[in-house]
Amino acid sequence: MREILILAGEASGDLHGAILAERVRALRPEVALVGTGGSRMRTAGVEMLEEHEGVVGFVEVLRHIPAHLRLLKRLKARLAEGRVALVICIDYPGFNMRVAAAAKSAGVPVLYYITPQVWAWRSGRLKTMARVITKAAVILPFEEELLRAAGVDATFVGHPLLDRARAMPDRAEARHRIAVPVEGEMLALFPGSRAQEIRRHLADFVSVARLLEARRPGLRVILSVAPTIELRDAEVPFPLVRSASFDVLRAADVALCKSGTTTLEAAVAGCPCAIVYRTSPISFAIARRLVRIPNIGLLNIVAGRQVAPEFVQDAFRPAAVADALDPLFDPASAPRRAMEAGLAEVRARLGRPGASERVAAMAAGMIA
Repeated sequence: MREILILAGEASGDLHGAILAERVRALRPEVALVGTGGSRMRTAGVEMLEEHEGVVGFVEVLRHIPAHLRLLKRLKARLAEGRVALVICIDYPGFNMRVAAAAKSAGVPVLYYITPQVWAWRSGRLKTMARVITKAAVILPFEEELLRAAGVDATFVGHPLLDRARAMPDRAEARHRIAVPVEGEMLALFPGSRAQEIRRHLADFVSVARLLEARRPGLRVILSVAPTIELRDAEVPFPLVRSASFDVLRAADVALCKSGTTTLEAAVAGCPCAIVYRTSPISFAIARRLVRIPNIGLLNIVAGRQVAPEFVQDAFRPAAVADALDPLFDPASAPRRAMEAGLAEVRARLGRPGASERVAAMAAGMIA
């Protein structure tokens, strides 16, 4: 039986891969689905060759190179067997670009969904992408033109977050779903989806929340984490919610988000927020030399300006973040009104729902 190889390397990719797998199976039920990713893809019926958690940061990635090389060797052998009809790479470019090159050498077409962020750094990858990627399904509005100019057959499919947002609850229903009273102010904390991000962020996220609790009596705080993250009770004095980011954002008045996809979720949900990020000093020093854009938050990147305040590395100080978040709780404040308008603008730029269906149709059409 011929098969599609779906490769995701972190929590968000695992979610997108699971939804995509369901759509592909509906179109091509005769093709087996195998891949790498996490529990969601396994539940969606993908035969998992390896389950793993993605890593970020230059220093952090170095420790995972041996495991990546072993997996790459296994995938090259599978490609050489001739059963793989299509490789679908989802994000995770440090590893997936190597697999794409191996697939190209083996004569297997590659569909890259959520492509490397060459608009931020490593623009030299564009030449390699044009060489090894058969088709690209991009999720940010400016990526199609950029990649096409470099010779990549790219199509803007819209952002997959909009698929999950089709039936977003209102505030009352969202609070009911996560067992929070309808009345009263609420702060949502999103410290990250990876263990290494939690280690670097969690203590200061808790400090920010404590400062705001002191300023705003009765404030309720909820911490949202990925299902793969284990936390000790002593680390988190607030209730945990897993796998329900849109419910939490719709229930919250304000959010504190680690830079990443969650910032776009906040835009789609219309939840005012601040964006923070901290990595190792060495990784940060390297990034400062390589990254070519002024903002790191995806919602700010899509907006083309700083809609939500950003606090990166040493600027991530609890008191400063609390000062930025405090006025956002007031529905009539100028900062909140301005941010709500900016979030609506970002959501409009993300395209139409149906990204997964469009990518699945692309995949089905690429299988001989």
